[in-house]
Amino acid sequence: MNAHIELFVQIDYNLTDMNAQEIRQKYIEFMISKGHVQVPRANVVPQEDATTLFTGSGMQPMVPFLLGATHPEGTRIVNSQVCIRAEDIDEVGDASHFTMFEMLGNWSLGEYFKKEQIEWMCEFLFDIVGLDMSRVYVTCYIGNESLGIPRDDEAIELWKEQFSSRGIDAKVVEIGSAENGDIHGMQGGRIFLYDGHENWWSRGGAEATTPLGDPCGPDSEMFFDFGEQYHDEEKWGKAHPASDSPRFFEIGNNVFMSYRKTKDGMQPLENKNIDHGSGVERIASAVLDEPDGFKTSLFWPIIEKLQVLSGKTYEENTSEMRMIADHLKACMFIAVDGVAPGNTAQAYVSRRLLRRAVRFGQRLGIENNLVESLLPVVADIYSDMDDVKSRYEEVLTILTREEQLFRKTLNKGVREFAKLTRGEELTGAQLFILYDTYGFPVELSIEEAESLGVSLAANWEAEYEALMKQQKERSRTATQGQFKGGLEGHDDIHKKYHTATHLMYKALRIVLGEHVVQRGSNITSERLRFDFSHPEKMTDEQKQQVEDIVNEQIANNLPMGFVEMPTTEALKKGALGAFGDKYGETVKVYAAGKSGEEPFSFEICGGPHVEHTGQLGEDGRRFVIKKEQASSAGVRRIKAVLQ
Repeated sequence: MNAHIELFVQIDYNLTDMNAQEIRQKYIEFMISKGHVQVPRANVVPQEDATTLFTGSGMQPMVPFLLGATHPEGTRIVNSQVCIRAEDIDEVGDASHFTMFEMLGNWSLGEYFKKEQIEWMCEFLFDIVGLDMSRVYVTCYIGNESLGIPRDDEAIELWKEQFSSRGIDAKVVEIGSAENGDIHGMQGGRIFLYDGHENWWSRGGAEATTPLGDPCGPDSEMFFDFGEQYHDEEKWGKAHPASDSPRFFEIGNNVFMSYRKTKDGMQPLENKNIDHGSGVERIASAVLDEPDGFKTSLFWPIIEKLQVLSGKTYEENTSEMRMIADHLKACMFIAVDGVAPGNTAQAYVSRRLLRRAVRFGQRLGIENNLVESLLPVVADIYSDMDDVKSRYEEVLTILTREEQLFRKTLNKGVREFAKLTRGEELTGAQLFILYDTYGFPVELSIEEAESLGVSLAANWEAEYEALMKQQKERSRTATQGQFKGGLEGHDDIHKKYHTATHLMYKALRIVLGEHVVQRGSNITSERLRFDFSHPEKMTDEQKQQVEDIVNEQIANNLPMGFVEMPTTEALKKGALGAFGDKYGETVKVYAAGKSGEEPFSFEICGGPHVEHTGQLGEDGRRFVIKKEQASSAGVRRIKAVLQ
């Protein structure tokens, strides 16, 4: 292997160049110096938005405030948002597509506007980060006469001033559509004017498709030029910023939210907003003058480890190594935010990503311990994120077990795949067998077929979907009993079981250790069900200890009450919560305990509960664990009753 290592690409990070982590930190510090308040990143699994699987942009969690809600931290906000875009899975493998990436964002909610934003972007990118402004081009909105929206002359003039102050004469070129740009090219321009398909922001896209009532407005994008050597005119047409060519790399976008669409057309907003987003990976690529985003400090340590593990070079195995690095990062953050690999929704995406990573690792000759070898490297890249540090051990257990489960069937599946496709096309029924029996997601089977030159049957999709529908109908009861907040209802018995869950949660941490974190709950009138992090089956003795502790607290007849307090204070005082939950500025904390004494349980929760724990023992009832079993990798499940 040593003979190979000396062939590996080494990235020379100039000491004067910022790495991605430093760029993130400098941006936050810079915006704070301009009066912004830093807010935590939102969960990558949206907690109150059922319309999307993942948080896919820094702006997404800010939509309520851009629509007019008052932000608790004021009118100037900054953060760095981890984003997941599942729709980009099939694009990963090139130099610039990721399923997991970071967006730097700053927002003005009705306060500063274009002048400050453009000045600050120039100060940050050119004076602090140190980008060469002669390599940067910007785009602005050309206007729409039919809708009565003028071209964005204010932004154009502000950019011209900034370029001029740095010795650059910024010629303005009216391009119109991207297709026009492919025909006419740069024309000596520095500021390019495009139509609403390129330089208008709304939740519906261009001006005409903006939803009624929504805020919207022109935007101004910033592009870094990696050089003519990255442009193929025969393939892409002439060069210009909005081309599909890899020569120009968008490093950020400034949205000037200044209109609201009404039935009478676009009306100016009284309070205008700024919505800015820049990709950390993209700015880091520009700093390196390297269009391959996987050579930045947010990816390259993983690539280096893959080279060592496989004894192969990045140049000869670029696509596989990119996909493994990207997918494992995405899986880690999905798990950090509370979702383990599984068969539905976000859990299915996580499972698909991890299994793809394992399969591509196998193609590199890595037959075991991919997660165990690489996750420490991924976690180290994000060591400045507290939630990654605090949940690392549990995430490592979850993802390692998922890899182990897949590897048990992987080799069988590969052999079966070869049998099924020997000299034949791949049918929907065969795809279903590979998924249902061997755990091969249909997308992975299709990728295998493409790599082996095996064609798909013309009707494979309809056949596969029909079989999947039959399977879902057979297992439809699996989704019954899932209730908001884990509660079937708010009757007295539900309150008792909800209170019992609090007591049991604390008892589990006493008996098993403080690594125990709630992973979900479900309460009916007949029993409680509680999922929690723990790497192994509980012993009979441990279960008995938990029962005894809970019943002791029932006998103590502790008062059950709540207080509302700032979230930071609640967490500082040790309030427990559910794994992956993210909270607002204030929370309701329920405590079981007597006044003046340290409470037995102290937990963030919305209720409802009984007034005294003794009510759980009415009619001589006792808390009894009926079943303890595996729920998913690294997660156990208890079912218990009051009987």
